[in-house]
Amino acid sequence: MAFVTCGVIRTTTSLSFPERLKELADGIEEVVRRHQPHLAVVEDIFVARNPSSALKLGQARGALIISLLRHHLPVREFTAKQVKQAIAGYGQASKSQVQHMVRTLLKLTSSPTEDAADALAGAICLANHLGRGN
Repeated sequence: MAFVTCGVIRTTTSLSFPERLKELADGIEEVVRRHQPHLAVVEDIFVARNPSSALKLGQARGALIISLLRHHLPVREFTAKQVKQAIAGYGQASKSQVQHMVRTLLKLTSSPTEDAADALAGAICLANHLGRGN
């Protein structure tokens, strides 16, 4: 397992929600074109307290998954709890604990942002599952 890159796709807040979904899809497709991964991992949806936020999150996940599948990438899904368990050994680990463990496991010189650490943690979780033949 080796670190290649990490980052966050940011959308333009002044755009409409559908236009922001397109920006998200375009962003992930650029990442796929640039780095040519062989598979992808997406955090499984969780139950949110705010129904509107949960619907928007579901739409964003859908845009990402469709973009990944259009590039013929197998997509695996893990819950946040599964990822935290795999990374920190505790399913309720804090964001800072996840950042620390990602930095440690990948031997990074600095901590990635919270969102980038979450994505890297998902990738590490997937690598661990693949290593066990799952």
